[in-house]
Amino acid sequence: MRRWTTLTLLDGVLAVGLSLWAATTFAHGAAPRPNIVWLTTEDNAACWYRLYNPAGAAMPNVERLAKEGIVFNNVYSCSPVCSPARSTLISGCYAPRLGAQWHRKILPVKLPPGLHMFPWYLRQAGYYTTNNSKEDYNFSPSEKTDVWDESSPRASYRNRHPGQPFFHVQNFSRTHESQLFPNKDNSELQTDPNSVVVFPYHPDTPLFRNKYAHYLDLHREVDRQIGEFIRQLEQDGVLDDTFIFQFGDNGGVLPGSKGYAREDGLHVALIVYVPRNWQHLVPAPRGSRVDGVIQFVDLAPTVLDLAGVPIPKEMDGRPFLGPGVTLTELNQRSEAFGYADRFDEKYDLVRFLRKGKYTYWRNYQPFNFDGLYNEYRYKQAAYREWWDLYRKGQLNSVQKAFFEPKPPECLFDIEKDPHETVNLANDPQYAGVLAEMRRTMHDWVTGLPDLGFIPEPTFIRESHGDGYSYGQRNKERIARLIDIADWQLRPFAEVTPMLEKALRAEDPLERYWAAITCSVFGKEARTLAQAIRKMAAGDPDRLVRMRAAEFLGLTGEEDPRPFLMEILQQTDDPVEANLILNTVVLLKDGAPRLEFDLTPLRSTVWFNDSGEVARRIRYLMGEQGK
Repeated sequence: MRRWTTLTLLDGVLAVGLSLWAATTFAHGAAPRPNIVWLTTEDNAACWYRLYNPAGAAMPNVERLAKEGIVFNNVYSCSPVCSPARSTLISGCYAPRLGAQWHRKILPVKLPPGLHMFPWYLRQAGYYTTNNSKEDYNFSPSEKTDVWDESSPRASYRNRHPGQPFFHVQNFSRTHESQLFPNKDNSELQTDPNSVVVFPYHPDTPLFRNKYAHYLDLHREVDRQIGEFIRQLEQDGVLDDTFIFQFGDNGGVLPGSKGYAREDGLHVALIVYVPRNWQHLVPAPRGSRVDGVIQFVDLAPTVLDLAGVPIPKEMDGRPFLGPGVTLTELNQRSEAFGYADRFDEKYDLVRFLRKGKYTYWRNYQPFNFDGLYNEYRYKQAAYREWWDLYRKGQLNSVQKAFFEPKPPECLFDIEKDPHETVNLANDPQYAGVLAEMRRTMHDWVTGLPDLGFIPEPTFIRESHGDGYSYGQRNKERIARLIDIADWQLRPFAEVTPMLEKALRAEDPLERYWAAITCSVFGKEARTLAQAIRKMAAGDPDRLVRMRAAEFLGLTGEEDPRPFLMEILQQTDDPVEANLILNTVVLLKDGAPRLEFDLTPLRSTVWFNDSGEVARRIRYLMGEQGK
């Protein structure tokens, strides 16, 4: 065994069957299953590794894993923030299919009937399962029953029985977003700020260069921590029987990456060390790279396949390692999906598709510009500087796009444009590619069905935490909502009669989405302003009234403030209030830059709520600002 040196630079039958297998195995003293370890870093996109980008950090311990393993070039975290991404990892399911896509959970949700978090299956098969220690799942606490032998800051694979295979997760927080909140003087940095390569959508300022250098330094630090853990595995004599997965839990973390369904928010590193005794379970030789596209939904079935455990049919992913995987088929995989909904107090609805060399953004509420205030994001000084430069008119067209309304859809060639700055959606040369991406996206969100099309307050009220069953019951309804949203992509004259009908629909969510679609058309939809004005004043559903008022404000047809203030005074639901306040902040910081007096709201039952709505109140009251 070569020495590792730390460097500086199914319920029921299935459960019984697995348990009997485990008992028989240990009775004979055998250990015919590999160990599996996840070394998970936080918030770091693939571009921060020298393995993926010449301007990235040198990480010699991770690079040694790569030399004795496989580097996956195209891996996507599905969500650009931790809790939906980790919910995807632990379930093997796309979060919007379950109602687990909002960050963080207000209502914990159930898994589909018959499905468990994947370590449960390993444990039933005799594995010792441990997590140290971040979980951050958007699922009900009951879903964690019998998942981990231990999940805590003390959890260790070392506490298992002799010869027992183990699955262990070790989380490293050194690259987390919060590590960039403190400002560091250049003299404290190892990386020279003048040596960094600034992304094209960022302003090239001393502060941004400082943050780039600081983040590269953090990668060197986390690499040392990773090296120490690998050295421990070697000292324990288990390295030659242990698969090691090293990956980030989502992309990030400089402004405009974490929290945004784009390449820099979703594309993460994945390096898998292949143990000498288990090379027959992988489709590529050690030291190779794989181009096939992998998603976080694929990791759970991959671990189960490596362990020889049946993969539940309820999972969305498929294994990329294991006895049945071939390199030819793996390299033919070309699709990955991503999702961005409410992150903290900030609402949006964006879906992402990677297909071949193209990425596609579907912005279903494109008036919600990316830079809309989010308290946690704006704790990073670079965010605040970026916003200040925008307000002063000191950004170029690429840099200022972050603070302006988005197109409903964007198309990028990431081989030529890895940071997605040149939108090809309106280029006739790419019309065929655009049509294919559009169809693929429509089929995916409809097929799930995607619960992001249900407003979060409605989902909480109607689903009772069983998102999967709720989605199946409402599949046709959600398909109608998606169709209304996709009218945004057609000429207004063509869809006007359908919008007129949808604005009068019996289902309030059809009226809700019709109003959103009118806002996307903007002033072009002024012919419908009279009907929308009536909705703002008297629709029986508060969220429909909010979207109608939003249209009036965005188009300049009428002052939306009286409508919005009345709705806010009427609601007693802090989740509903937070969604409405998202529109208030949109109209305050974006066009038409309206000022709101919140004094009349102090008597509402939600005004002093400690949840996400509190962040909006602090900002709007001037207690926390950009």
